[in-house]
This record gives sequence, structure tokens and C-alpha cells, in this order.
Amino acid sequence: MLRIALCDDNPAQCSLLCQMMKDFAQQRPQLAVKLSVFSSPWELLVAEEETPFHICLLDVVMPELSGIQLGSKLRDLGSRAAIIYLTVSPEYALDSYEVEAFHYLIKPVGPARLFSVLDKAVQSLEKRRAACITVKTRAGLSLAPLDQIVYVELSGRTARYHLSGGACLESVTLRGSFQEETVPLLAHARFFPCGASFVVNLFYVTAVEKKFLLLDGGRQVPLPRGLAAQARQRWSDFWLDSPGAPAPFPD
Repeated sequence: MLRIALCDDNPAQCSLLCQMMKDFAQQRPQLAVKLSVFSSPWELLVAEEETPFHICLLDVVMPELSGIQLGSKLRDLGSRAAIIYLTVSPEYALDSYEVEAFHYLIKPVGPARLFSVLDKAVQSLEKRRAACITVKTRAGLSLAPLDQIVYVELSGRTARYHLSGGACLESVTLRGSFQEETVPLLAHARFFPCGASFVVNLFYVTAVEKKFLLLDGGRQVPLPRGLAAQARQRWSDFWLDSPGAPAPFPD
């Protein structure tokens, strides 16, 4: 299901956008769109904490909280939604980049223009989802973006996924082996197995030493005896195959 939030304090504009969104959903039944409408930014933030949205359509000029401020607070909550701003003025366009907005539309916006941007947002979300793995945790299923996984380690009978930014996802008790758990990662050239208990994202490696890999932030992952040369070659090949590029994964 595609969860879309619409926040606009102008009743007339909100009604018009709601009708367009209903038309969008009817023309694309495969998306199973669920639209949630808010006249207050604070109500949207509460809803986001309960169940994150995939796309947020935000008015820029609102009395309680501007759309730019709302976008910033959504990002603070960890939202990775595609934010699309709707406003009568282009003066806030540069500010929208601060919250990594997906698009900025000038009102009045017609169905064709709005639908085109929404379709592009959906395509972007689908690419992002394809560049994730699903981790089964005690709290439920979590999506871990491949480009945010720094390394994975075997901890007892669970796998711990260490993410950039410091977050960690811990799997439920593994039924199979750690090697079986990490097969989806090792299908990508950026991931390197360090013995039987670690898989490392080569993008985050800063040095290959004789006994360990040094990662961003000073973290170390041990290297089994005799694996340093292979690790150094894989690390070199990774950067030579994609010079200056962070990864072969879409944003």
C-alpha cells in the first residue's frame, strides 16, 4: 500500500487536491493508494510517528508551522518520504533543498503536472525499495537500505546490522547459518565476508590492516589470518569499478 499524506490548511485547495488524488488513485489501482488529509502539521507529525508515509504533499505557507519547518521535523523523525511542496510562490524553493524535497510545484497545479511528479516519486520509491533488504526483528519486519549498512556481525544466534548514523537492527534468532542470512548482501560487490562472523560494506572501509578492517568512525572488524591480501584487492577493485561514486545503488 502506498501511504500518501496531504497537509494544507486552505479548505478549498485541500478539497481540490483531494479530488485530484482520488483520480490519481483510481487511474493506478495497482498502487493501492491510501490518502490521509491533515489541516494541521502537528496532526501529520503524530500520524507519521505511528505509521510512516511514503509521499508527503505539503503546503509551504501555513500559520502553525511552515511546510519547510514541517519537512525538517519529518526528517528529524527519520522520515525518508518523498516530500512534494505546493505553493503559490517560488521564493521558498531554495529552502526546500534543506529537507531534500523531491519536488516543488507552483499553484495552481493541474492533474497532469501533479500526476507526472507523483509517478516519478513512486518510481524513485520503488528503486529505493529494491535497494533494501528485509530484516526480521522482534518488533517486526524492517527495511535496511543497502547503502546504509556499514557491517553485519553474528552475535550469538542473531545477526546485528550496524547502520550509518549509529542505528542497529538485530534479527530474531537465526534458523539457518549466518552465511545464509547474508546471501542477499553478498550478491552485491560492495559487501565482503570477513570470516564466518562478519560481512562488511567496502564503502565504509578506510584502511585494510593485517589483522582488521578499519571503518568510518574508527570501528574495527577483525580479519582472519591470511585474508588481508584478498580484502585489500576487493577494496581496491570496488573503488576502481566505481571511481568517486559511493555505490551502484539508486538513491
